[in-house]
Amino acid sequence: MKKRALVIVMLITSVLSLTACGSGSGGKNGEVVVYNWGEYIDPDVLTAFEEETGIHVIYDEFETNEIMYPKVEAGASAYDVVCPSDYMIRKMIDNDLLAPLDFDKIPNARKYIGAQYFEQSREFDPTGEYSIPYCWGTVGILYNKTMVDEPVDSWDILWNEKYADNILMQDSVRDAFMVALKRSGASMNSLDEAELQAAKDALIAQKPLVQAYVIDQVRDKMIGGEAALGVIYSGEAIYTQRENPDLEYVIPAEGTNVWIDSWVIPKNAPNRENAEKFIDYMCRPDIALKNFEYITYSTPNEGARELIEDADIKNSPIAFPDLSQYDNLETFSYLGEEGDSLYNELWKEVKSE
Repeated sequence: MKKRALVIVMLITSVLSLTACGSGSGGKNGEVVVYNWGEYIDPDVLTAFEEETGIHVIYDEFETNEIMYPKVEAGASAYDVVCPSDYMIRKMIDNDLLAPLDFDKIPNARKYIGAQYFEQSREFDPTGEYSIPYCWGTVGILYNKTMVDEPVDSWDILWNEKYADNILMQDSVRDAFMVALKRSGASMNSLDEAELQAAKDALIAQKPLVQAYVIDQVRDKMIGGEAALGVIYSGEAIYTQRENPDLEYVIPAEGTNVWIDSWVIPKNAPNRENAEKFIDYMCRPDIALKNFEYITYSTPNEGARELIEDADIKNSPIAFPDLSQYDNLETFSYLGEEGDSLYNELWKEVKSE
């Protein structure tokens, strides 16, 4: 998971969800049911939206795309707004789970979201009809300068026996295989069985060196000096550096994943008009800035970036890297049902060894 999850927020979320299921209550102008990553929005923004619009927000959280997808697919909980990642958006489009967006009712999107982010989104939303970028970033290696005494510029260091029991890997099939595939020079969207078998074998060989496969815990472990190296999302890296100045973030030379999380509206959304109002509100520069300052994940909102007062953050190579400086950058693709099954089976083999 790329997002920080606080227990108190989760408890509030659970209460809101139970309230939604039990009473169906709404504000004076109805409600909007939002399904987002954990700790991926400033709670004050939700309060401000309710006060400004009179629309009651029912807010629910998920840890991974793979947890989110079956809930939306089943339709047991009718969400109005969801925030999936790139490849999962393509899967949702292919399986007819999303409604085309009416951009006339979401004017802040075209006005403030950078054109390059919409262009990048074409890789998973070919017609540009279904998604509006919310956050973006890279995946790299976070390392502790007091514990690592050599250059960190390659995924290879995660296989260095010198750092046995001091390495943290993402507990995610696509992220783990991305690291192994990129390390070998292959595409992180590979469906070549020989390349995937080699990646699986590499991950199995690495296992004795790995302290833990984690999601959000990589942030806290690295801040606390419990590990020397960890695979992490760039937004988390910005936060960890604030808490521990001994930490550095790098994008390995072999390349990495450049991801986008975007707002979408499920086809069965019961409050479509309120969903459009919510997304448009999220695209307002002052609101996008509040979210960026709270979650520290890069914003595609050019209006918000102009409002950033801290020059170091505004020009941060972590938050806003010049991607032209890097080679072999990719965005995750949806690999189809057979591709998903292949990766999941190989991941089970890795975890079972």
